Amino acid sequence: MAIGFSRDKAPTGRPGGGRPGGRMGGGRPGKKPNSGRGSGRPGRQARGAGARNARRELPRKELMTEEQLKDLAAQASGVGEKVTRESSQLEAWTPRTTAGKLVKAGEITKMEDVWGRHLPVLEPEIIDTLVPNLDEKVIDTRKTTYVRASGRRFNYSAFVLVGDRQNYIGFGMGSDKERYPAIRKAVRNAKLHLIPVRSGAGSWQDFSDTTRSVPFKVTGKSSSVRVTLHPAPKGTGLVVGKHIVDVFQFAGITDVWAQTRGSSDTKLNFVRAAYNALEELNKVKMSPDMERKFSRKATGSVN
Repeated sequence: MAIGFSRDKAPTGRPGGGRPGGRMGGGRPGKKPNSGRGSGRPGRQARGAGARNARRELPRKELMTEEQLKDLAAQASGVGEKVTRESSQLEAWTPRTTAGKLVKAGEITKMEDVWGRHLPVLEPEIIDTLVPNLDEKVIDTRKTTYVRASGRRFNYSAFVLVGDRQNYIGFGMGSDKERYPAIRKAVRNAKLHLIPVRSGAGSWQDFSDTTRSVPFKVTGKSSSVRVTLHPAPKGTGLVVGKHIVDVFQFAGITDVWAQTRGSSDTKLNFVRAAYNALEELNKVKMSPDMERKFSRKATGSVN
């Protein structure tokens, strides 16, 4: 009597009965077992040896010259690429304003000449040419969500501080649908709003040129925040809130006292008030007596 087996169902007691490739079927024909670790990656040892030989060919730091060490440090920090990129952009820059054409032609070499001629600064390349190597810092970024018929949309706002840590400082904002384009717009806006920093000795008994403080009392405001700056003698340091330390460092101020009123927990308004105080320094008109004292400071006489 012949017994027939179904392909879909194996009889009890025979695992993998009629199915080819089951537990007892021996697997797929022609398949070779794994030859071990690394057998599927030919040339691995050759590539590793090549990388080691390339590392051996690099010169040691002890054998490098000072110029080679500077180039190596610049490459590690990315500063060299940034400077090269900015210089190429300035070479390809075509000015469109009167101030830009004068700067490109070399007739204006200082920012004071631009402000002295009352020329509007509408191109950031003017700042890049006259005040190179500005430091940048993102103060704050904000993300806004709004709903449209097509769904949710996002918008980013960035607030950036720029300065050369000596004589100039700028503050700007920018917005975009992406975060990094918003930061780039904020940097551009901050450069266009660059202002000079009016500094001096914090004490009439100190006539050294190394003291960097505000020359007189001044108050800046933003919304409900009020920041009052007081001159401080040399060695005092920055006696200010932690949120506005960067403002004075970027402006090159080393000694100052600050008095704050209002909701200083709002970081953005706090920074704006400090920046506005530095703006107000340029609006103060000195009396003849103050001008005489400043001239004494310049000559070094105290009588």
